[in-house]
Amino acid sequence: MSDWFRASRKPAVVCAAALVLASGPASAAWASKTDPEPQPPSPMSDVGGPRLAEPGVQSELPAGAPALPAVEGYSWVVADADTGKILAAKNPHWKLPPASTLKMLFADTVLPKIDRNSTHQVAPSDIRNLGEGSSLVGIKENETYKVEDLWRGVFLRSGNDAVHVLCAMNGGVATTVQQMNERAKQLQAGDTNVISPDGYDMPGQVSSAYDLALFAREGMKNNDFRSYASTRVADFPGVAGAKFQIQNTNTMLGQYPGMIGVKNGYTTNAGNTFVGGAQRGGHTLLVSIMHIEGKGKTYEDTGKLLDWGFAALAQAKPIGTLVEPLSGPGEQKNDKGGKSTDGKPGTANTTKAASSSDDGTFDWGLWAGLGVPAALVVGGGVLFALRRREGNTGVRFEDDVNP
Repeated sequence: MSDWFRASRKPAVVCAAALVLASGPASAAWASKTDPEPQPPSPMSDVGGPRLAEPGVQSELPAGAPALPAVEGYSWVVADADTGKILAAKNPHWKLPPASTLKMLFADTVLPKIDRNSTHQVAPSDIRNLGEGSSLVGIKENETYKVEDLWRGVFLRSGNDAVHVLCAMNGGVATTVQQMNERAKQLQAGDTNVISPDGYDMPGQVSSAYDLALFAREGMKNNDFRSYASTRVADFPGVAGAKFQIQNTNTMLGQYPGMIGVKNGYTTNAGNTFVGGAQRGGHTLLVSIMHIEGKGKTYEDTGKLLDWGFAALAQAKPIGTLVEPLSGPGEQKNDKGGKSTDGKPGTANTTKAASSSDDGTFDWGLWAGLGVPAALVVGGGVLFALRRREGNTGVRFEDDVNP
């Protein structure tokens, strides 16, 4: 374990009588952490190169090159953000629920459209239809917010309320979702299908580790995107001119050497997802990783892959590339010779009957009074401690703060 990282875990509450309800190819992963990892679908897209369509870990390492570390995650990508070369990958085109990493595509789409210095008074309708259990920054009705503060709420606290207010300024949620899907096509992110702009679990909403790397690489070209993604702490407007402090949920900032962003996420269906960017020696690497149990483990494994990438950068032969954006939205050709698969999205749509905390402590400071359920009785009165999480049926919960 790297010396910059220190993970803590709480023992999960387990009961053999619990009934786990699940559907979809990834359902077995929710029954027990000891169950075998589900297999990716076939075929997968070969956008970026034919090796990226192959299942399992892909790398091309000459003798003497650093060995790849063993990491968890259904899929991941290690890429050179400067050149687009992919140094190693595992199931990079597997379509999976993205959680709040989808907010990178939201920013790629909407951030250039609205002046950061403009303001908006929040109407009740702007935040009326938030998904139950959504992560929030604390937007209040009838208060006026500066756009740059709303973006800090999106990037630092993964606030779905801030996303919806920006959607209102952009013509509404439906318009924004349409624009995000068009933007994904323009970026050649063919694994992505957007249903909800904030990443909240919805049937059919998917992306991939490959596409998330595309979104991060494109976003980091924008100075505002890069500034928000790298901000660790900021003051956020409260009621009647008051302010309160918010912290970035990406706790690798300030801890991992050279970390510059980008975005983490968590939902019940997605597990923990993360895209992290770091700079060393004039090089910028991106790691995107999807579906890990435990936010601490996500950061630990991201650090391992970044460490490996910087060590192997001069020796590893690329096994693919992050494609460049098309010249205009809606073009169907692929300038790298790859093709996208058109299989039905939603390959990992699952339901977890009960959840319990498995690392860290929960910061209730911003969530007091939101009515978080403390427990759930499953199968004959068995009590399970719950965290704020999302599911694909019934009450949904999300917690990008400390899942």
